[in-house]
Amino acid sequence: MVKRLKLTVKILFVLLISFPSAHLVSFAAYPISTSADQAILIEAESGRVLYEQNAHQEQKIASITKIMTAHLAVQHGNLDEMVKISPEASVTEGSSLYLKAGQKVSLRDLVYGLLLRSGNDSAVAIAEHVGGSVEKFSDLMNEEAKRIGMKNSHFTNPHGLDLDNEHYSSSFDMALLTKEALKDKQFAKIFGTKSHKGESVDPAPFWSNKHRLVTGMYPHATGGKTGYTKLAGRTLVTSAKRDGMTLIVVTIRASNDWNDHIQLFEYGFKNYHQTTILSPDTIPPLPGQNENEFYTLTDPFRYPLTEKEQGLLTIEGKISHNHKKPPIVAVKLDDKVIHKQELIRELRKDPSSPGWFSRFIEKVSFW
Repeated sequence: MVKRLKLTVKILFVLLISFPSAHLVSFAAYPISTSADQAILIEAESGRVLYEQNAHQEQKIASITKIMTAHLAVQHGNLDEMVKISPEASVTEGSSLYLKAGQKVSLRDLVYGLLLRSGNDSAVAIAEHVGGSVEKFSDLMNEEAKRIGMKNSHFTNPHGLDLDNEHYSSSFDMALLTKEALKDKQFAKIFGTKSHKGESVDPAPFWSNKHRLVTGMYPHATGGKTGYTKLAGRTLVTSAKRDGMTLIVVTIRASNDWNDHIQLFEYGFKNYHQTTILSPDTIPPLPGQNENEFYTLTDPFRYPLTEKEQGLLTIEGKISHNHKKPPIVAVKLDDKVIHKQELIRELRKDPSSPGWFSRFIEKVSFW
């Protein structure tokens, strides 16, 4: 059996995970009803969808568009640069920072004003500075949407005003965007700021965040963006963190969005718990391997699980005998692969003692 040496390692025992006792409390799932045309709840690290309602439908999204604008400003701009406000930006309709043509404002303050006060003039100024024009910036928005995997989105402006019927997205796509944007610490800080003084603006204004969950209505909220137009209705994006797990909620055309978001967060936090499934460490030699042949897991893997799902995990490892293909560890939840990771092979003259993998190596089957 060992001579075949196309070793498939299947973990049949799930005690590799150390579950804190508090995470084993049983919570009954309860039915969810929102006021939204579409809604979604995802976990921000893995992107796992915990709840969805018409989440892939193309719809107008109003000012939550500005999450993309701010994301691109952080990624492609220098926040300390000064931006000269154009006549076109200064007369943009809708919510405004009341910027004047010829005025110079730091890109950082423009992004704060964009996310906290939803300034449409700020959105145009950012687009012109980062992209060269609103049209070129819209192209950049669509390129980034494609890169992220936003399949039901198309952008034609940086603010979300209803200028045409070609500007749209979905709650799923906006959750993907928020997940990506939150990876940047500068974006995350601005996204979650309750108030900001625009030091580069003369006279310096004091901006308070319009998002009520962020400013105190929900204690676990870590950031968010509001939106509204007559055609789009109320749109809202919020992130929240509890017990080491960050969740993202997006609703589109929701008349009771504040409460919708709180309800979805509470559902997520009560029923799912962030679980460490793989930890970076070295796997000791398996049967049939050279005693100096080791494989290393380099990246941790965490995933939100319900209590019931904790008993449905398996881990499989495949190592080819000729080493032409990199060895792989796959994590399955109820026979569905939720994560794959390549192992790094190394030969050691003086092998060190094995790590966490040795705790359950006796529970492994080989064939």
